[in-house]
Amino acid sequence: MGREILLVEDEESLNRAVSLKLSREGYTVHSAFSVGEAGELWHRHKVLLVICDVDLPDGSGVDFCKELRKESDVLFLFLTAMTGENDMMRGYRAGADDYITKPFYLPALISKVNAMMKRAEGAAEPDMLVSGSIALLLSENRVQKNGEYLNLTAKEYRLLSFFMQNPMRILTKNQLLEAIWDIDGNFVDENTLAVNIRRLREKIEENPSEPEYIKSVRGLGYLFEKKVEKERSPKEG
Repeated sequence: MGREILLVEDEESLNRAVSLKLSREGYTVHSAFSVGEAGELWHRHKVLLVICDVDLPDGSGVDFCKELRKESDVLFLFLTAMTGENDMMRGYRAGADDYITKPFYLPALISKVNAMMKRAEGAAEPDMLVSGSIALLLSENRVQKNGEYLNLTAKEYRLLSFFMQNPMRILTKNQLLEAIWDIDGNFVDENTLAVNIRRLREKIEENPSEPEYIKSVRGLGYLFEKKVEKERSPKEG
């Protein structure tokens, strides 16, 4: 059995999408749609992480967090549409470890979950992916080329992140479309994909017409053709 997560989210489609993605990452997910269900599942399973919506049909995720903190230091991550500083502080005061705001990019949630789990297990989590002159700063969601920050759009960053996490592997157009698909269902088509790859090449390649990093594979998709290393960014001070 994989590491166990309790997911508390009353929106059925979002609950299903998050649960499926986490399961594919090797986690065992127990899904609840209310505070009452969450309490029952909590006492029946050895949960390492709780992912919880703030507003639930029968109560508050904040109150549920407070109750768990009376008996456990389990990892706790809020899903919230609230973005105000007071809302965030309320969650932290209740005992939350972190939060992510809705609507969110599903792979970003997975990255956050993986990082939280590894930190809890005492592993040194790399926060940079480096290939040649390109550095993807995972902790900042930013990219550097030769030490200078690049001005990438959200979709360009998602694409590059997906490429660098899957180097030396042919990625189909469908895989790449899924990688930049918005969690709230905004449509992304093949033309949008091609445009974003062209613009990304213009920013990371020395010669975009003869790319070194992102190669086209006729009839199949694209390939990030350079080796990628996982590193820790140097600490300042």
